[in-house]
Amino acid sequence: LAHLEEFEAVHVDVLNPKSIKMGQLYGQYDDASHEWTDGILANIVRECCKDARPDKHWILFDGPVDALWIENMNTVLDDNKKLCLNSGEIIKLTAEMTMMFEVEDLAVASPATVSRCGMVYMEPITIGLEPALKSWLNTIPGDVSSRESIPKKIWSLIDTYLYEAIDFSRHNCYEIVETRDNNLASSCTKIIDCFLSKYQSSELHKVTDEELDHLESVIEPIFIYALVFSVGITTNTPGRKMFDTWLRNLMEEKKVALQFPAQGLVYDWCFDEETKSYNSWLEIIPEFSVDSRLGFADIVVPTLDSIRMGHLYKKLITNGKHFLSPGPTGTGKSVNIANLLAVSLEEKYQAINITFSAQTSANQTQDALDSKMDKRRRGVWGPPTGNTFVIFIDDLNMPKKEEYGAQPPLELVRQWMDHKGWYDRKTLNFMHIEDIVFISAMGPPGGGRSVITARLQRHFNILTYTDLDDESVFKIFNSILVAFNNKFDQGVQEITDKLTRATLDIYQSVVSEMLPTPTKSHYTFNMRDISKVFQGLCSASTKCFPTPLSHVKLWCHEIMRVFGDRLVNEEDRGWLRSQLEKFTKETFGMEKDEVFAN
Repeated sequence: LAHLEEFEAVHVDVLNPKSIKMGQLYGQYDDASHEWTDGILANIVRECCKDARPDKHWILFDGPVDALWIENMNTVLDDNKKLCLNSGEIIKLTAEMTMMFEVEDLAVASPATVSRCGMVYMEPITIGLEPALKSWLNTIPGDVSSRESIPKKIWSLIDTYLYEAIDFSRHNCYEIVETRDNNLASSCTKIIDCFLSKYQSSELHKVTDEELDHLESVIEPIFIYALVFSVGITTNTPGRKMFDTWLRNLMEEKKVALQFPAQGLVYDWCFDEETKSYNSWLEIIPEFSVDSRLGFADIVVPTLDSIRMGHLYKKLITNGKHFLSPGPTGTGKSVNIANLLAVSLEEKYQAINITFSAQTSANQTQDALDSKMDKRRRGVWGPPTGNTFVIFIDDLNMPKKEEYGAQPPLELVRQWMDHKGWYDRKTLNFMHIEDIVFISAMGPPGGGRSVITARLQRHFNILTYTDLDDESVFKIFNSILVAFNNKFDQGVQEITDKLTRATLDIYQSVVSEMLPTPTKSHYTFNMRDISKVFQGLCSASTKCFPTPLSHVKLWCHEIMRVFGDRLVNEEDRGWLRSQLEKFTKETFGMEKDEVFAN
């Protein structure tokens, strides 16, 4: 709008004050040499003051406001309009300069700050989802939007399904990580984008009328598929069952031509665009067999959940969409993502792995990423030309919150999400970073893990893991144990299924009976404990454990090692031993005297 007479040219400088330390924001003295080093804000203000043109300059602070850094801005925000630095330098702001703050809330802002600023309050409820969805509809490929019936059909599907699905989810489904309505709507549109991307004409390929006819015939099942794996996937297992029932009923009510198969849940089916049908996820991979030469920790057994997530991950990454996978510990989040990055993607996708901890800082995160980047041209950085960096951040919610609630490493990531770069702390210039995709995994909030800011979370597609069902757990560990027990006699191979089933039954008993209390706060058991039992069983040699009896003895030893060693008193250990005696009798038909003889 700058070329129109009634508008003025505006230059906007954006920075997130919590993505750097306060000394790097304003400037600081070196502890050893006592030399002054300019800060990023001081450099921006000085450069803006040098500009003799009548253009407007906006300095936008896009990040949390707290008493640590904002109090130093008081002289800037009042009538003095002066930035006073520790070096003694005072920079007078010009009449064309304006300070702006874009914040999530003012929960920890002081009255001194609030009274100096004008307020514009944006409430999500009053804006609604419609403006964002209409804006998205304007961004779909030109060839698709030129066929007027397709955008109209998509908008009618949004009216029919999306609003109702979000409303149903809000009132009936529990979410492991709480989401916002605009986050769910955005996730749905991003998955639809993945399907529409191939209908974009290029120099090599012109989209034909036949292809658009085909798209028009499958746009409804594509939309429903996107709805299931955006709005419907953020909840837990009981929530998914309710969402499944609700969606099937609505589809029957609307007389949808292509219904989901009656078996299983709507999550168990993958839409095949070519055949216009729903196929089971298990059908899209070849028959799996365990390679017994691999170490126990290197074996990944595909399950319904891992196949489904792997397919979604690949589709999102190859279309440049970011995703976040929250879920309980031990459900395979990190393993599935690592397996995808190592095996399933093309060579042009290069992985960078980062694991956050409570002590991770924004500077450490930035240095780790900057060291991998190549300079492309002035001010622009990225992976080697033609490649894409897939940055996998594990334990995204682990960084410790500061006194006022900010998590600097997450603010750094959000600065890229919103503004496609961050500041070089040496040259103080903004680095535009291209061709990167962020993917993340994290456990549910609690026990050292924090609730992350919704301003970062909204950029991700949320793909939640639920606790593995009994069938999947049995399949995983039984497949591994069968492969390892092939070297044993027939008698040992015959009890393999029993060993797997008994281990899972013992685990369920321990989880339900040995609950954490203030004096037993470490009585928390998860899938990793089951894994340790099977790791011990897979370490058995034919020389030391040739018979079924010796294997049952080993099994009892592993149960006592993994579960029994965590129990704090004789009463609890006695209960576990009685459970073992019961299972050796009922499952294996062996007397306790022969199993526990020694």
